[in-house]
Amino acid sequence: MGKGTLKEDTKSSSFVEVKPKTHKEMAQLETNNLFYLAALALFAAVCVVPLTAETSKADIRHHKHLPLKMDEALLRVNNELETEVLVSWKSDRCYQCLYQQLGVVPSGPSPGLPSSVDFVVDTQHEITLQLNSTPVSLEFCKVQFHFGEHGNYSLWVKNLNEPGVVNCSVVTDADPVNSYIPILVAFFIFVGMALVFAIGRRLLGTDVMRGLILRIGGSMETERLINSELGSPRIETPVTDNILPPPASNRRLRSLDTFRGISLVIMVFVNYGGGRYWFFRHESWNGLTVADLVFPWFVFIMGTSIALSINSLLRAGLSRRSLLRKVVWRSMQLFLIGVFVINPNYCQGALSWNTLRIPGVLQRLAWSYLVVASLDLLVARGNLDIFTTEAWWSTALDILLYWPAWLCVLLLETIWLFLTFLLPVPDCPTGYLGPGGIGDMGLYPKCTGGAAALIDRWLLGTNHIYQSPSSRVVYATYVPYDPEGVLGSINSVLMAFLGLQAGKIILHYRDLPTSIISRFLLWGLFLGIISAVLTKCSTDQGFIPVNKNLWSLSYVTTLACFAFVLLVLVYYTVDVKKWWSGAPFYYPGMNSILVYVGHEVLEDYFPFRWNMTNSQSHTEHLIQNLFATSCWVFISYILYRKRIFWKI
Repeated sequence: MGKGTLKEDTKSSSFVEVKPKTHKEMAQLETNNLFYLAALALFAAVCVVPLTAETSKADIRHHKHLPLKMDEALLRVNNELETEVLVSWKSDRCYQCLYQQLGVVPSGPSPGLPSSVDFVVDTQHEITLQLNSTPVSLEFCKVQFHFGEHGNYSLWVKNLNEPGVVNCSVVTDADPVNSYIPILVAFFIFVGMALVFAIGRRLLGTDVMRGLILRIGGSMETERLINSELGSPRIETPVTDNILPPPASNRRLRSLDTFRGISLVIMVFVNYGGGRYWFFRHESWNGLTVADLVFPWFVFIMGTSIALSINSLLRAGLSRRSLLRKVVWRSMQLFLIGVFVINPNYCQGALSWNTLRIPGVLQRLAWSYLVVASLDLLVARGNLDIFTTEAWWSTALDILLYWPAWLCVLLLETIWLFLTFLLPVPDCPTGYLGPGGIGDMGLYPKCTGGAAALIDRWLLGTNHIYQSPSSRVVYATYVPYDPEGVLGSINSVLMAFLGLQAGKIILHYRDLPTSIISRFLLWGLFLGIISAVLTKCSTDQGFIPVNKNLWSLSYVTTLACFAFVLLVLVYYTVDVKKWWSGAPFYYPGMNSILVYVGHEVLEDYFPFRWNMTNSQSHTEHLIQNLFATSCWVFISYILYRKRIFWKI
């Protein structure tokens, strides 16, 4: 059945021109018209999917228009066979998954007259439909199709002329909406705003504008406008990670705060919902989305800042013992703040230990900071000028000088590999890295996370870990699993340590931007090769797949590769060429702890959230989430102007 047209609809309409001859007939006609208009208005009010001008009345009668939510479409299965048809489905993002039953379509009431049943299907990813006979399971056909949001589709199941041959075909009855238009519009709006600010800054720097502003506003106001960089004043406070105190140096790298700000702004946006787009949510198991990038980058840049801060503090004369005490105290503070933030019942009374979640983002940061900062305090050198660059081993100076720390990290990584692949897990294969649930053909439904989940349940208890992991979305898992669990914390240390290595490169080659950039790119290439080997350049078939839930080794090497490349771009444009001041990401990067804690605590309050007219609209969610994220950028800018920074 093809899509109806307005012309066909007009021809099939039952309206005829009526010329009443009496007042009674006129009144009756007006009553009928009013009744018809009222019926149309009622239909338009309750119909979830708006009908286009091309949708025929035959199509309206054909579909019941089941209520559709976001990322859903309506599928009508028309069965012309003389037997019942069982319809099952699975997402193409679900690796080696069982088919899930969608429903049964009865046989037609008579030959040539189909029986029809409506189903609601997911539109986020391509799905495979499987049609079998009942009660004997005989496969008729499989259909792969990517349904569009709020579209109407018909799946026709019919016999061909050849006996035993079944044809299955999908027909679009009503076109879907383009749910990606809002994000495209938002992109162009923000790019336009950036261009306006860039052009405005250039104009303010010209001699003509300087003279004009001088004549209008006076010399002091002119100097303030010119130096402000459109809201980006230059202050000679050095880079910090909001954990260590500012070092006593006038050297600053705005690129590090900008990098941290980029990670933080994206993190806030995806935590607020990301417009409810699937690529702004965490991947269900193996693979990467935008949401999976930012937390490791934040850990990475924290390691970079640790190297710079500790070096500066040692040069200022502080003892290693005093710095170690501060590191331990700040790690404890971060951990406690994290427990407070992820258990949002603080507004409803005392926290209950029975359901208190222990792992979390800030807790993972606290652990990584404690280990990496402690290792750096053991091997860091206060004065790097005494080392010669003429020796044969000088090209590896930034690694060889800190070999004890490297040995410790490699030992930790060996422990991760041993526990992950050799620790026996009851009722699960040893070394299992799968999602459980319906994955792996449903053979290990309770094995989500393998050894990582077992260690968390043993050390923390089932009630103290995350109860709704992202694997539930595609793999239909039902056991708790925490993506910030204990075993994955080992690899977060590796991520922070690779960031520390970036900091060491900056320290050893601080006056040689070309050397810094080349070494960053070499590290990115090296880590990229490791990732390619571990994953076999595939999502699910490698030795160690990229997996955010597990914080797998390949996940760390892949994200560290991206981090080195991104840091090269930011460093080159902000600190080397000074083409970009880092705004607006620079401001939240200078107040990262405050922005992160604030956005978590105030998430459900206005102006960060409000009641929406249509909660099933990507447009409204995107507007709300972008506005909330922009609010935090603006707040961090105001705090920056007021010289208010929250450091622990």
